[in-house]
Amino acid sequence: MNVKLLICAALLLPVPAITQAQPFGGRSGPMMGQGWRGPDSRQASQPDKRITVEAFRSSDAGEVLGKGAITVAATSGAEAEWKLPVYEAAVVDQLAKLGYDTAVSGADGGQIAQIGITHNVLVPEEEKRKPVSGAMEVGVSNRGNYTAMALNVDLSKPRKAIVATRMDVRIRDKASGRVLWEGHAEAQTREDDDGLNNGAVAARLASALFARFEDATVIAPAG
Repeated sequence: MNVKLLICAALLLPVPAITQAQPFGGRSGPMMGQGWRGPDSRQASQPDKRITVEAFRSSDAGEVLGKGAITVAATSGAEAEWKLPVYEAAVVDQLAKLGYDTAVSGADGGQIAQIGITHNVLVPEEEKRKPVSGAMEVGVSNRGNYTAMALNVDLSKPRKAIVATRMDVRIRDKASGRVLWEGHAEAQTREDDDGLNNGAVAARLASALFARFEDATVIAPAG
């Protein structure tokens, strides 16, 4: 809650024929003219609601994609394991909907889906603000001396950082290591709203990514 309190007091000199102080609203001093910045000037960035997705599949992978057993695992060098389970569960759910057998984890054959999750701070957390701040102006007008004070009472909490969360998934043939399909999805959230290890964020990313499973851009196999 931001409240702006304006307090004006006129200290008058005994000047002949002067009985009233200069009205506060009729004056344009440096404080009110250009120097004062109220709470509305603070950063108003908001997370982008869109999810960006890119997906690719090998031109010779059409017969095996979406079939057989598949194991879900973290990619090499992925973030700490405690951040992965919620994303792993979201990917498993989508793979099962596509027709994969996700019940047999660690099967010798079939395919493997490798997951990587990364976070990138786009807008840092706001600095803590003083709950009460303001400015004072003292001057002389043609009606006497005046003292004016503007107080800004700001009880709002600083906004948390805006973070981009990216999910990378690569599906390989387990026996040969050949990449059959890969893609990534990225979404923005505010750190305190959805967090970095949140089931809703994971579900959104996985759903958007695997919506491109069938119509992924076709690329020629390497080699």
